[in-house]
Amino acid sequence: MMERTPFYRDSYSPEVLIRRRQAIAKQLAAGEIALFIGAASTGAFDQFRQYNDFYYLTGTEVPHSYLVIEGDTGQSQLLLEARDDRMERSEGPMLCLDDAAFILEKTGIEKVAPRQLLTELCRQAKGVYVPTEHQEGTQACQDTIRHALHSQSADPYDATVTRQAMVLAELELIDSEKLHDELLPGLLRTMRVYKDECEIQWMKAAGRLTANAVKLAMQCTKAGITEYQLGALAEGVFLAGGASRGGYRPIIATGTNIWNAHYFRNQSTLRDGEMVIMDYAPDIHYYTSDIGRMWPVSGRYNLQQRELYGFIVEYHKLLLHEICPGLIPEEVHAKVAEKALPLIDRWEWSKDIYRDAAIRVTQFTGHCSHTVGMAVHDHGEYFGRPMEPGLAFALDPQMWIPEEQLYIRVEDTVVITETGLLNLTQNAPLELDDVEQVMKSVPEISDLGI
Repeated sequence: MMERTPFYRDSYSPEVLIRRRQAIAKQLAAGEIALFIGAASTGAFDQFRQYNDFYYLTGTEVPHSYLVIEGDTGQSQLLLEARDDRMERSEGPMLCLDDAAFILEKTGIEKVAPRQLLTELCRQAKGVYVPTEHQEGTQACQDTIRHALHSQSADPYDATVTRQAMVLAELELIDSEKLHDELLPGLLRTMRVYKDECEIQWMKAAGRLTANAVKLAMQCTKAGITEYQLGALAEGVFLAGGASRGGYRPIIATGTNIWNAHYFRNQSTLRDGEMVIMDYAPDIHYYTSDIGRMWPVSGRYNLQQRELYGFIVEYHKLLLHEICPGLIPEEVHAKVAEKALPLIDRWEWSKDIYRDAAIRVTQFTGHCSHTVGMAVHDHGEYFGRPMEPGLAFALDPQMWIPEEQLYIRVEDTVVITETGLLNLTQNAPLELDDVEQVMKSVPEISDLGI
């Protein structure tokens, strides 16, 4: 008989997972528990993706599972369903109640129990802490979730409730005074802002695939193809490199579509004389990246494109040079704005509105942008305090020229280190001459990660 080995990604060492769960346990008193609710199956022929917070603490991917962490001791229980022989014959082994020893070895979780015991565990606890923040699933982040909730609230016929709300409705039958929702969301946001070495390794992998995808898209760009065809090339790079899917919907825009910063329909045809922007990254071991590159469909930047995109690339390089641990993001913006003024003065501007737009770039306070990690717009804020090693965020200088509806930007994902920063997407060509040279080259099979 073949040995039964349930699916497990091995994204984290058990020591990493134990350390994260212990950090939560230390915030609870003896007799209290933290309860984390895993994602449900979707009912589709899709690839199951666990909620980010649940995966961050367990590394496991089982629908309808629960994690209980005991206060003070940090002892953990994973609540699962029994083995389904029929399903395993169809889809392969999945973690279940039979796999306690395997789960302990891989995750450090001490006990595996039937999920029907959840109610009793909550009854016995002195307090139950549950993160009620809406959980991030496939290609989701808190920004997209808030947008969906806004749309839902405006629809009088939409009574959708989350999985968390359904579970809490059952648990409130126990004792609502024991339920607490104020601790865990903030604690997890703080924990996830600063990546440990294990997370940085997966983000490096995501950054490499992201850069390879952009480079291949540059090489394959020509007039007459469609935006979504460049996305298909990127998707191939991601999957060939071990990713599960894209980390978010692809932003691939050409011509006037670029004005819509989060354009996603990707149905337009590329035309000579226009630019194309790509912003797309993979989901590999639950980590993604973020990028922005613009290049000419013709393979050569015209004078206007060099003037505007060339300036924002130079501004980006000033930001990369200035960022270091200990600085507050607002200080970075101020330092670079001051250094950019001589650059603006010596730059050859063909129109006053372009120069005015460049001055507004120095006044914009969002170039050090959102955090990046398990979600492309990841958990937590970092402005207003010194940047520390492990902080990962998108560096995203942008320029708007509303008079002509022109939007120019370039973006990399960076991680603060002990001595400076690590640019995770630096292999994507940045300098305009380098982009043009890459666009002349023929892609190789290695560009697909094979």
